[in-house]
Amino acid sequence: MDYINILKKEVLSDNWYVLRKITYRHTHPNGEVTEQSREAYDRGNGATILLYNKVAKTVILTRQFRMPTYLNGNESGYLVECCGGLLDKDNAEECIRRETEEETGYKLSQVKKVFEAYMSPGSVTEILYFFVAEYTKEMKVSDGGGVDEEHENIEVLELDFQKALEMIATGEIKDAKTIMLLQYAQINQLL
Repeated sequence: MDYINILKKEVLSDNWYVLRKITYRHTHPNGEVTEQSREAYDRGNGATILLYNKVAKTVILTRQFRMPTYLNGNESGYLVECCGGLLDKDNAEECIRRETEEETGYKLSQVKKVFEAYMSPGSVTEILYFFVAEYTKEMKVSDGGGVDEEHENIEVLELDFQKALEMIATGEIKDAKTIMLLQYAQINQLL
């Protein structure tokens, strides 16, 4: 029997998202009981998508500033990544359609959910829903770039698929969700 009994939840920060300290009693399969404390950062769940064009063999990615990467040695703070965002009160498919149009300017008719994953389960509660979708030039309805009131400053990139894969090897792409979706596209021969 593996059993968890939450003893105490403390809010350490409720600024942008919620950071809690959880104290719990864990009864292990061998019967041993331990009391432990862990911190968990709750930022909600999210969705991400790789847009690809089979004919042109290109993908749509974005470039934007990410403060945590800057603090951890990313000299410019900018990351090349797949479009994505937090679910808020939407379901994952509604979220990714909205985020795609806001960030990239493409209005999608169809998306395909390919998997879901915990991205940093040792400290963050978020589960991320992964999607892929084909795009064409005709689907472009705006320049994208994000939402002004959210102070998003997103550059939209259309890259050759092989170049994007090479950017993983050179370190130009270091974002986990983007690497996962590019590799998914390669394994499943989407392009």
